Amino acid sequence: MDTKIVPGVVKEQLIATLNPADSVMDAVNMMTERRIGAVIIADDDASLAGIFTERDLVNRVVAMGLNARETSLKQVMTSNPDTLGPNDTAMYALELMSERRYRHLPVVDGDKVVGMVSIRDLFNVVKAQLEEDLREREKFIFGSDYGVA
Repeated sequence: MDTKIVPGVVKEQLIATLNPADSVMDAVNMMTERRIGAVIIADDDASLAGIFTERDLVNRVVAMGLNARETSLKQVMTSNPDTLGPNDTAMYALELMSERRYRHLPVVDGDKVVGMVSIRDLFNVVKAQLEEDLREREKFIFGSDYGVA
């Protein structure tokens, strides 16, 4: 699976970004509104400062009894997260996520965040590739008109 992260997985995204000084509640509201599991945390100069995920919310906020309205993202985000580059492959991303137990990874080009990849995004790429491989094998085995009505 040689699909590149950009544009194969990350196409046009409206990146969910907050500042480290924003509150956990700001992140929760954004995640709920957009139905996403993580937000990018960027400094004032728009460089990646961290990531805040549902897992961070559970383990670093709720489990610790912190007030989401009073706790800044800087206090509970994952600082300096692993990232993907635009030319990394979907398979590399999947292996990294599996090995390190991530469900979201920022995609960075130089010092600019260009997207976010989720395990769901990669599942869809793998599924599409497997379906295409199956169609190609059926054509090879049964002839090019197999399954055509």
